[in-house]
Amino acid sequence: MGRILAVDDELDMLSLLKMMVEGYTDHQVVVTNNPLEAKDLLEKERFDLVLTDLKMPGMDGLELLEFARRQDPDLLVLVITAFGSLETAEEAMAKGAFDYITKPFRKEQLLLAIDKAMRWRELVEQNKALRRQLEGGTP
Repeated sequence: MGRILAVDDELDMLSLLKMMVEGYTDHQVVVTNNPLEAKDLLEKERFDLVLTDLKMPGMDGLELLEFARRQDPDLLVLVITAFGSLETAEEAMAKGAFDYITKPFRKEQLLLAIDKAMRWRELVEQNKALRRQLEGGTP
């Protein structure tokens, strides 16, 4: 079971994300409609994945992406936006986004992207544990 932070200024979208993810996976979803609160949560709590909208007041999704990756370089971020363009997708990926999804999206599309991200995160964690074992440390 993973912990996912969902950040979107639209409350309806947050409710939908939480309902879809928790309804079809065993992941826990923490939601906030305030990207500045998301920063506080990222400083205090551990998450496996961040789902963030691109356009939000106060701080956009790319700024949140950069902050999240500074907090935890292994933290995966999926950027979700209604303002999709090749340019913004490329910028998000260049700044370290794991994936980029445009609204409206299908439930299956979102769940597949989350599944891929969580599997990747698990592989990274397993790799780190194996490295520690090989270096003589504890797992």
